[in-house]
Amino acid sequence: MQRFVLGRRNQITLVSAIVIAAAFVSKLAFKNEVVFEWALLVASILGAVPIAIQAYQALRVKVVSIDVLVTIAVAGAFIIQNFEESAIVTFLFLFGGYLEQRTLNKTRSAIKELTEMAPESALKLMENGEFEEVEVDEVDVGDILLVKTGAKVPVDGTVLTGEGHINEASITGESVPVSKKVDSGVYAGTILENGTIQIIANRVGEDTTFGKIIELVEEAQDSKSEAERFIDRFSKFYTPAVLILAFIVWLITWDVELAITILVLGCPGALVIGVPVSNVAGIGNGARHGVLLKGSEVIQDFSRVHSVVFDKTGTLTIGNPKVADTEFYSDDMETVLGYLASVENESDHPLAKAIVEHIGDTRLYEVENTDVVKGGGIVALVDGHRVAVGNAALMEQENVHLSEKAREDIALFEKKGNSLVLTSVDGELKALMGIRDQIRPGVKSHLQKLKRMGVKNLIVLSGDNQGTVDLVAQELGLTEAHGHMLPEDKSAYIAELQAKGQIVAFVGDGVNDSPSLALADIGIAMGSGTDVAIETSDVVLMNSDFSRLPVALGLTKATARNMLQNIVIAIGVVLVLLTNLFFSSWVTMSVGMLVHEASILVVILNGMRLLRYRLR
Repeated sequence: MQRFVLGRRNQITLVSAIVIAAAFVSKLAFKNEVVFEWALLVASILGAVPIAIQAYQALRVKVVSIDVLVTIAVAGAFIIQNFEESAIVTFLFLFGGYLEQRTLNKTRSAIKELTEMAPESALKLMENGEFEEVEVDEVDVGDILLVKTGAKVPVDGTVLTGEGHINEASITGESVPVSKKVDSGVYAGTILENGTIQIIANRVGEDTTFGKIIELVEEAQDSKSEAERFIDRFSKFYTPAVLILAFIVWLITWDVELAITILVLGCPGALVIGVPVSNVAGIGNGARHGVLLKGSEVIQDFSRVHSVVFDKTGTLTIGNPKVADTEFYSDDMETVLGYLASVENESDHPLAKAIVEHIGDTRLYEVENTDVVKGGGIVALVDGHRVAVGNAALMEQENVHLSEKAREDIALFEKKGNSLVLTSVDGELKALMGIRDQIRPGVKSHLQKLKRMGVKNLIVLSGDNQGTVDLVAQELGLTEAHGHMLPEDKSAYIAELQAKGQIVAFVGDGVNDSPSLALADIGIAMGSGTDVAIETSDVVLMNSDFSRLPVALGLTKATARNMLQNIVIAIGVVLVLLTNLFFSSWVTMSVGMLVHEASILVVILNGMRLLRYRLR
């Protein structure tokens, strides 16, 4: 019976409104006081039933809820036969609950939209060589799938054949289509805007990046911040205190109407709902724009951060070394570059790959007697010539003469933060290349935004040599730069900052920086949604998009401000109503309930503003 009644709260609210309207029509139009009184009595009983049921359920678990206060207030109105007040109060309470649910559903719309993006079916290659549509749950790792124009990518996978452009907004928050070709990675929930591709499934179901995003967002919206836990504790004492205050006032004044009005005015609905709605809206906004905030605690801590510590490679820089400077000491550079490319093709070293990519298409020669010199480079016979490719120490070992100009070039390249690769042919220096990681485009402006938003210290920690790290710090305007840092050194440095009372955020790639991500007050992963990044960090910037970092900080600051605003609104309304109850005559039980419900809607609508938040 209880479930039946509570399941029809909205219908009861509508009937109650019709009966109340009929009551006032009979009084004002037909001067019929009997129908007026009976109609209000019926409306009061109708409205009181679902409220009383919820009050009973709360008392069974030893909780004095808002429903308990309203039920007692309505019972008091019945005792003094003020059916007009009881009917209006119960209707406003039920109607307020309806509006709250509607607006809360809108607040959660960002998360609902996210779950609705999840793919439901896939075109799977069957044993007969045909593609058939199956439920996405039937796809296993290693299956080959066909994705057509306009379709959602059903799983995380790798492109086997075909090419096209994919909208990855569900993962990164960025709607600009990304080009995909053979060997490109694709994510579940993204949309192929043009082209046709076949992919092999790498991760399926809840293990996909998109599945983990949904799981994290759902967990985050259910988590409670320090402010919410305080309000929960406060409400346990506050609501009984209102009940005791009303009883004391009745004992002193013997004014039942005044006592039950205090019960209505003291309802803490806006206070209880204000902070959670801000959290849900903030987390939902972040999820739609490539920022995963893993819980309400993250919002509180991140909004007050003092220092942001960065890993260098893959965070401030792209993590993909490129040839930045070159100097040649030979007229026949085409042959020298051919020798160099032939030797570097034998290596998987990142510097070798950068050189091969830089040289591009060229004639390759047969390489013989390859000798890898540990910590030096490679020596080999190429087209009958002894070719050495490596650092200055290797050149010295090979008795290669370095002219004054070559030494000046080496010093200049090192000053720019380059890793050096020298090439000699038959004992003569022929080429010098400087290779360095490139700073991410736009990083400097994003770091300046962090400073303007109140971050005191911007610090880079890196395993690279101090000179290279200093150059990066100087170019980006960082506060401090520390090189030659092992993972344990980075963790120790963060612990030092925390010991000084600073709230520290660490931004890393989520792989070898896991200890620092875990130790920092806020761990921020630039991990394209990798497993380690998602599990270790507190915030994930999808697709390693550095521009999301100031967005994330701005969003948490806006959310924290929004929480405080809602608390002030909720407490302020109660204080104003109670003050006016004792010192003016305009506050009645029904007016109090109207203002009470209005305050709940105000804090919800204020929280919903976060859904439209954009960093200015």
